[in-house]
Amino acid sequence: MDAYDEGSDPRQGPARPPAEPTGPEPAGSEPAGPEPTGSPQAGPPQAGPDPRPAPDSTAPAAPDAVTGPPAPGPPAEPRTGVAALSLRYQIGAAVALAVVAAGVCVHLGMTFLHVAPANTVSKKHSERIEDWIYPEFEQNWKLFAPNPLQQNIAVQVRAEILTADGRTRTTGWYDLSAEDGRAIDGNLLPSHTQQNELRRAWDFFVATHDNDNRPVGLRGALSETYLRRITALRLDRADAAGPDGTVARVQVRSRTANVPPPEWSTEEVSTTPVYRTLPWWSLPGDEGRGGVG
Repeated sequence: MDAYDEGSDPRQGPARPPAEPTGPEPAGSEPAGPEPTGSPQAGPPQAGPDPRPAPDSTAPAAPDAVTGPPAPGPPAEPRTGVAALSLRYQIGAAVALAVVAAGVCVHLGMTFLHVAPANTVSKKHSERIEDWIYPEFEQNWKLFAPNPLQQNIAVQVRAEILTADGRTRTTGWYDLSAEDGRAIDGNLLPSHTQQNELRRAWDFFVATHDNDNRPVGLRGALSETYLRRITALRLDRADAAGPDGTVARVQVRSRTANVPPPEWSTEEVSTTPVYRTLPWWSLPGDEGRGGVG
């Protein structure tokens, strides 16, 4: 057989020393075996493992040459409330809050001293306390009394009119309490005059007079003058004297009726009104012509 013939066992040339590796073999690669003696089959080359190290996922990503740097994060939420104001307005809001808090503390302190039992502080500053409380913040504890008021009391007045020709006539009874009630009914902000003026005047009169309507103590005459002037003003507003008349005298009375019990109650009370009629009071000339202010 010729040396150039191909066969299953051709003669081999002298053995060549194996080539030394130029670097460390990549991990996971298998050592190369002997070359196959046959002809290599045609086909695509097999892709081996990439010897380059895998990229670190924790490392910051490099900016893309096309898209530019990474997009910024979401914007911070806007400030609300007082924090959104400028420093000047924040200082103003703090000062206003401090003033309101101080006013509330003063009002609560004055109210406490007014309703509390008499003590050294309330006696020493009684005048300032009363100036603060009356008339806007008056405290009335009748609702919380052991026996609350269960009566309807109405103050009524009539007048004796002196006409221009010298004759006199007497008017009918004006229900002043009913007039105040109509002014208060449906009014979200009724005045203290409508709520308390007439009621306080009558309470003042009853407290300084006996059952025979005679004054008791030095304040009796003052209570009469106060009640008389209120009735004169009310009659002038109602134009009781007419265009050519003058109110010469007034007479005041009270109408007291018990509040009827509820339907489910077995209590029986009389609902018949009781009248307390005062004597006639003469009016000075200025009061008779409505000159009271």
